[in-house]
Amino acid sequence: MKEEFTLSVFTENSIGMLTRITNVFTRRHINLDSLTVSESEIKQVFKYTVVFKSTQEQVDKLIGQLERLVEVFKVFAHKNSDIIYQELALYKVKTNLLSNTQVEQIIRANQARILSVDKDFIAIEKTGYIEEIENLFTQLSSYGVLEFTRSGRVAITKPMNYEELYLIKN
Repeated sequence: MKEEFTLSVFTENSIGMLTRITNVFTRRHINLDSLTVSESEIKQVFKYTVVFKSTQEQVDKLIGQLERLVEVFKVFAHKNSDIIYQELALYKVKTNLLSNTQVEQIIRANQARILSVDKDFIAIEKTGYIEEIENLFTQLSSYGVLEFTRSGRVAITKPMNYEELYLIKN
């Protein structure tokens, strides 16, 4: 049965690494729900956070293939219960909506915040789970969303085995 997994792939920062990682998924016909790349807490080590739906068996095979890539130090697979994660979304709506108390209540009720007020538009930020982000989008859509974008998942693990962290650092 397919479940949602988040892979943390720790790599060198080398040209073409993103392509090599995504090719492993493409060859197995796995669609990515989210992909985020950033520096990790370890100097010169980058972290790819990849979210997708698959079976445990297929995830185990993916880990093996990814770890065979020379520039990959270590890959960890996580289920949602193993990690703390969030996404960020930005919404742009017309400025005249700010005078609408219902829109203001929607922003407050969803714990979003106004980033910028321009003469033509308001920029709103929401950090949270994808369901919360989509819920705010749905609520604002009835008033007209001019633009919308969201980040990929960012995640940190709940307490992990320190031996695994040692493997990455050395």
